[in-house]
Amino acid sequence: MKSSASFAVLLESFFTQRLMKQRRASPHTIRSYRDTFHLLLQFIEQRLRKKPSQLELTEVDAPLVCAFLDEMEGTRNISCRSRNVRLSAIRSFFHYAALEAPAQSAQIQRVLAIPSKRHTRNLVNFLTRPEIEALLAAPDQQTWSGRRDHALLLVAVQTGLRLSELTGLQRQDLVLAGAGAHIRVIGKGRKERCTPLTKQTVTVLKAWLLEPAKADAPNIFPNARGGRLSRDGVQYILSRQAERASVASPTLKEKRISPHSLRHTCAMELLQAGVDRAMIALWLGHESVETTQMYLQANLALKEKLLSTTAMPEGKPGYYRPADELLSFLRSL
Repeated sequence: MKSSASFAVLLESFFTQRLMKQRRASPHTIRSYRDTFHLLLQFIEQRLRKKPSQLELTEVDAPLVCAFLDEMEGTRNISCRSRNVRLSAIRSFFHYAALEAPAQSAQIQRVLAIPSKRHTRNLVNFLTRPEIEALLAAPDQQTWSGRRDHALLLVAVQTGLRLSELTGLQRQDLVLAGAGAHIRVIGKGRKERCTPLTKQTVTVLKAWLLEPAKADAPNIFPNARGGRLSRDGVQYILSRQAERASVASPTLKEKRISPHSLRHTCAMELLQAGVDRAMIALWLGHESVETTQMYLQANLALKEKLLSTTAMPEGKPGYYRPADELLSFLRSL
């Protein structure tokens, strides 16, 4: 590699050789990294007045990367979590660049030393049982889209699939015959897992699969044109049905519901049913059992049950007594 390495050559090699060939990164990871570098290169072009294809690695230094991250937070109003995701993609590239362009190791190490931002870990957002029932009852099953929405929401709540897993489901991923009905997915980290289905979910899916296919759509839950549902498409469906469901369950108006909320809801249903957190991690496809700890922290019902079995110290209430009006007047002088 030349002493002044071409940023374009390194970046192309990073995607084609490192991510796709060597690491066999998932399409989701590729898209996430692609979006990060697309934004970064747009920012650099505006800042340096130089085309991305003409950049040298030495020009993409730590101050420039920090300025990009600050710009993302300032103009795009992204969260600290999203900022850290962007930084993680940039770090991954510079780890690769350290091997390919050792002459720039000092500059690369300064980029790698950029710290992630600490952020508040909010409690997970999930739906209660009445809210779930209202949401599932909201779609108008007299229409094709209503039947699709009902089936999609039911599968999401019952299985806890990630959004990409849910929208990517195809007919060959379903086993609906016999006692071992399940869904097979290739999840995060290319890990295959099978998630069992309840009898009611199997019945709904069997009825849905009898629907005439739209443009030979391979996906179980296609959009109106027969293509794969996008992330925004699922969010639109969820927001529309949640608005309808809020008539029967007004508490839904107070919640910011996303597709990932349905995954959290599945986990909380399992937890409240007494399922061990190791089994919940296995169900959801978590890399570590510690990831499932957040559901214990968010489950107020379990904490209240624990409180009822514990003898806590007792206090004595004190009551406010207003001071004499004349004395109050004198103190105010």
